[in-house]
Amino acid sequence: MKLPELRIGNLVAKVPIIQGGMAIRLSTARLAAAVANEGGIGLIAASGLPFDELRYEIQLARKLSPTGIIGINAMVAATQFAGLVKTAIDEGIDLVVAGAGFSRDMFAMGKESGTPIVPIVSSAKLARISEGLGASAVIVEGCEAGGHLGTNRSSREIVPEVVAAVKNIPVIGAGGVLDGKDIVEMLKLGANGVQMGSRFAASDECNASDELKKMYVRATNPEDIVLIQSPVGLPGQAIRNRFAESVLDGTVAPPTVCDNCLKHCSHKFCIIRALSRAQQGDVETGLVFSGNNMRKVESILPVKEIFAQLTQQVAEID
Repeated sequence: MKLPELRIGNLVAKVPIIQGGMAIRLSTARLAAAVANEGGIGLIAASGLPFDELRYEIQLARKLSPTGIIGINAMVAATQFAGLVKTAIDEGIDLVVAGAGFSRDMFAMGKESGTPIVPIVSSAKLARISEGLGASAVIVEGCEAGGHLGTNRSSREIVPEVVAAVKNIPVIGAGGVLDGKDIVEMLKLGANGVQMGSRFAASDECNASDELKKMYVRATNPEDIVLIQSPVGLPGQAIRNRFAESVLDGTVAPPTVCDNCLKHCSHKFCIIRALSRAQQGDVETGLVFSGNNMRKVESILPVKEIFAQLTQQVAEID
């Protein structure tokens, strides 16, 4: 099978792969640019970044990939969501992906600047609403995905429903997409492309610490992945470690200092600090978000090699 192009608005990706935006500071300019240079769509994870840092990352990604497609991913649940989107649009970002909540306001911001807005949805109903509001595409994420989840249903069930519900926009399948077989499966369900996070988390260009990348590769059993309640108000899928166990058994320590980074927060723990600890290498007291098929990832590879591997796997399937 040959991979088709992915068209979102006026953007044309030669390879129909969007790299998931993984916060905090896992998906930065280096990873996004590497994916864009291979013909995919690279995303900088904007959540948790000061506006100046986001500007810097976008400018750096442009230098590293002058002709590639670079977007941002931002959590709607973040207090600074609108500011992050505005900052990215002001920097000429190619598209905005929004998850962990839903915002009607972002579509007006995209329309004004001509920037494609791509919400992450978990139902046909929300996909249809998104198209009506002006979405340029929808990413359909199921319970296999890492991080915040909007459903307990598989994306393999939801994607065909969304394909039938929308009329004129691309549908991108996400959640548990780690190899060529998964990509072909999504395309055969009617998706126009896929979003992949976990596979790129274990890449040379990912901005995670070496310890965190090694933890991804060590997650070889289904029981290594657990579902926790995030202070955002959504369940989150993560690798089992000491921190995740403390969240599950209710012994996690609440924050002593609050930066008011979320619009609504349970204050059970500080998610930004927990994610940052993991990114910096503290994989026992940090939060390690991960998709539930992480066991398919056996090695840390350069993005170029990941794309070559995926393309070859797809080519071997009828």
